[in-house]
Amino acid sequence: MIRSMTAYAGNEARIGDSTLNCELRSVNHRYFDITLKLPDHLRFIEADLRSIIAAKINRGKIECSLSYKKQAKDGQNFNVNIDAVIALLAATDQIEEHMLAPLSFSALDVLAFSGIQQESVNDKTHLNEEITHLVKQTLAQFLEVREREGAQLKLLIEERCIKMQGFVVLAGHRMPEVLLLIRNKLKDRITELVVHPDFDRLEQELVFMAQKLDITEELDRLDTHITEVLRVLKENDPVGRRLDFLMQELNREANTLGSKSTDKEMTQIAIELKVLIEQMREQIQNIE
Repeated sequence: MIRSMTAYAGNEARIGDSTLNCELRSVNHRYFDITLKLPDHLRFIEADLRSIIAAKINRGKIECSLSYKKQAKDGQNFNVNIDAVIALLAATDQIEEHMLAPLSFSALDVLAFSGIQQESVNDKTHLNEEITHLVKQTLAQFLEVREREGAQLKLLIEERCIKMQGFVVLAGHRMPEVLLLIRNKLKDRITELVVHPDFDRLEQELVFMAQKLDITEELDRLDTHITEVLRVLKENDPVGRRLDFLMQELNREANTLGSKSTDKEMTQIAIELKVLIEQMREQIQNIE
């Protein structure tokens, strides 16, 4: 299934008197790149979250933001890290010795420092379970968005492939007419310049010119690559890189077609093909 690399999903969960909030967002990227934004007291789950996300996503720049807000209530007990408090106050005393006018601070100021308040072991275990559940739930929604946007990209690419197939057929039908026009123009020109033209030699030159201008191989390769794009779009695995490679091949054949063109209509066909290829290439940049 085609998945877009751009998506967003957000979710939250209540745990007693606390609120967990999870946000996932992504943009296109050549490889898989994940950034986790976690509060310091939730860093213990970072490795698990990376594994959970990496198991479901293969490509894209992913950002996962997690916040944990604990609401105060009457009778609530704070778990204070006394060792951290002692170390903080000792450091404060040393700093104040070098200050001309030390500023006083309250116990509330001390509580606001990182590492002063601490979660109990039981709280961490429970938090781990709840965060994992929330992230998996958000990730499922996130993947749905990527698949939904991927389905739209697939339709756009298929439409352009069908248009390209039409231009390839049109070019194939146009080529005999182009060669006939070249033949007639050369014959008329030689008849004007030469009293007794050597038409046998002329036919040889025309055959040689026709071989140089022959676009049969280019049209065959264009048709083959377009068919391959349509096939790849039906696969379940990530296909963004393969599609990007196919766009390079399609563009190469379209360029060759244009360089061989000696006809206004054939040149226009080559231009239309390149426009469609570029439109597809832009869409494919967002595919996982």
